[in-house]
Amino acid sequence: MKALSVNKFEESINEDAVIANENFIAVSDGAGGGGLFADKWSRYLVEHLPDEPIVDYQTFDKWIDGIWEPFYYEFEHKAQSEGGILLNKFYEEGSFATLAVAWKTGQWISYGDSVVFCYDKSTQILQHSFGRLIDFNNPPYLINCKDPTVEAGLKIGHFKINSDSMVFATTDTLAHYIIMMYESAHKDQFAHELQEAVEARTKNSNYVTMAMKLKHIDFEKDVLYKILNCNLGNLKRHLKDRMDKGLIGLDDYSFALRHNKS
Repeated sequence: MKALSVNKFEESINEDAVIANENFIAVSDGAGGGGLFADKWSRYLVEHLPDEPIVDYQTFDKWIDGIWEPFYYEFEHKAQSEGGILLNKFYEEGSFATLAVAWKTGQWISYGDSVVFCYDKSTQILQHSFGRLIDFNNPPYLINCKDPTVEAGLKIGHFKINSDSMVFATTDTLAHYIIMMYESAHKDQFAHELQEAVEARTKNSNYVTMAMKLKHIDFEKDVLYKILNCNLGNLKRHLKDRMDKGLIGLDDYSFALRHNKS
């Protein structure tokens, strides 16, 4: 098991949270574009996950309903001590984060644009919880510390895992890079999805265009293992190189990994 997180390549608060234990791996991306205490909320979510898998929306909703109040009242008090403007912002907006979790059974959930993956080394097939590459351009669903979740925001699934399985979860920018590189390494299979991502003419389109120009991509060796086998320093250097080459955006980058046993 492994969990690493790299903050933006500048002085900033890392709003991601990662965890890897005997029961599950998880990442959460605190959304600092609205609300307050996003980094604290993402950490709170991963630290309060149940050991048993969440298998339906009702269980997910019950779990959130059972944990939000202590966080809310603790940080309401902190906002009060900071002054009226921040307190009003907290009352109006709360705290936001995504979540992606995979339990040791292969059961997984995702809420928002953090992504759960399963890579089979024997077949070299990558499965994931996300939709199309172009969907990264859409605003993600977010878990709020004060408002109800919506059923449409929750994805649930199950990976059939074996001794060749690598199950991992990443936050959005790293997920986009991994999916983009996998599809670019299999251009014939994903030609339509790659083309529509380019034609969307967004910031992400530029990364896809650069990836498609690469002559050869060994996805397992040059993409997956370069990330998942890194220590923190090497991961930061590798991602900075990817960013300098126009393949990935500036963000916090986080992953949690489990090598499964049959």
